[in-house]
Amino acid sequence: MFGSQKDPSRTEEATPKRKKKQREEGNVPKSQELGKAVSLVGGLTALYVWIGPLSDELKRIFERFLKHSWEFSPDPQNVYNLAIELSLEVCMMVMPILLFLAFLAFLAQRIQVGKLWTTKVFKPKLQRFNIINGLKQMLLSPQTLLRTFKSLLFSIILAVIPGQLIYREYQNFLPMYYATPEGVAAYMLEMGFQLVCYALVPMLAIAAFDVWQSRYAYKEGMKMTKDEVKDERKQAEGDPVIKQKQKQKMMEMMAKRMLQDVPKADVVVTNPTHLAVALRYNAQEAPAPVVLAKGADHLAEKIKTVAREHNVPIRENVPLARALYKSVEVGDMVPEELYKAVAAVLASIWRLKPRPGQQ
Repeated sequence: MFGSQKDPSRTEEATPKRKKKQREEGNVPKSQELGKAVSLVGGLTALYVWIGPLSDELKRIFERFLKHSWEFSPDPQNVYNLAIELSLEVCMMVMPILLFLAFLAFLAQRIQVGKLWTTKVFKPKLQRFNIINGLKQMLLSPQTLLRTFKSLLFSIILAVIPGQLIYREYQNFLPMYYATPEGVAAYMLEMGFQLVCYALVPMLAIAAFDVWQSRYAYKEGMKMTKDEVKDERKQAEGDPVIKQKQKQKMMEMMAKRMLQDVPKADVVVTNPTHLAVALRYNAQEAPAPVVLAKGADHLAEKIKTVAREHNVPIRENVPLARALYKSVEVGDMVPEELYKAVAAVLASIWRLKPRPGQQ
C-alpha cells in the first residue's frame, strides 16, 4: 500500500513528543486534493449566488461605454485611462468571489492541520539539495507514482465528462444560431453548471481518498523503533541508571546523617539482628519520644556499632522494633499506640542510671 512503512524495525506508534516536534517543524498530514475540491465547490456556489449581480454589472458597463462610444477618442491616454477604469471595475466585481475562495482554501487547511504557525519550513535543509535523492524521489518514489496516478485520473475525468456532455448536446448547438444573446448566455451557463456538477462527484471521491491516504502515510512515516521509544522515555523521565545512582547517593547521605544522631539517643531498640531503631526523649524538645535513626540489615549493624562506641544502651524488643521501623519515619514522634511499650523500655534504662549523689 502506498505510504506503508518500509522499515520493519519501525513498529511503534509515534509518541506525543515526536508528534509535537514534527508539528513544530511544519510536518503535518494534509491533502492537496481536498483544497482543490473545496475550491471547486466554493467557486460553483459563489458563481451561483453572485451571477445575478455580475450580470447586472456587466450590462451596466457595456451600456455606459456603448452609449457614449461616439464621444470616445482612441488616443493612447484615453485608452490607458479606459483600461485602468475597466480593470478596477472588474476587480470590484470578482473580488467577493476571490475572497470567498481564499477563505475556503484557508478553512480547508485549518481543518486538516489545526492552528499552526511556524517559520521552520522556510529554513534551508542541505538534504534537499541532494540531486541523487531528489531524482530517486521524483522517479522511484511510491508517492510520486500515486501523485502521477491522481493527476492522470483528474485529466481523464476532465476530458471524458465534457466530451460526453458535448456529444449528448450537439444536436442543440445549431438552434442556438437563432437564439438571442440572453438565450445563448443562459444555455452556456446551464451547460457549464452541469459540467462542473458531473465532474465534482469523482473529484470529491478522489479528495476523500487523498485525505485518508495522506494521513495513513503520515502515521506510517512517523513510526518509531523500540529503541527510539526507550531513548525518548529516558530523556523524558531520566536515565534509570543515573536515577538509581542518585537515589543510592541520597540514601547514603541520609544514613550518614542518621548515624551522626545516634550518639544523642537514649536507647536503641533491636530485632535483634535485622532491625535497629534509635530513640530519644526530651520533654523540652517534643512531647513524645522521637526516632533519630532506623535501619535494616547492614545499616542496623552500623547503628548498633555507633551506639556501643558512645555507650548508648541497646535493648532487644522484636515487636516494638518491627512496629517502630514500619510505622515511624526518622524525625517523627512515636505514635500514641506505642507509648506504653517505649515508656517501658526507657524506664528500664533510667532505672539503671545512677541517681545524682550516688556513686
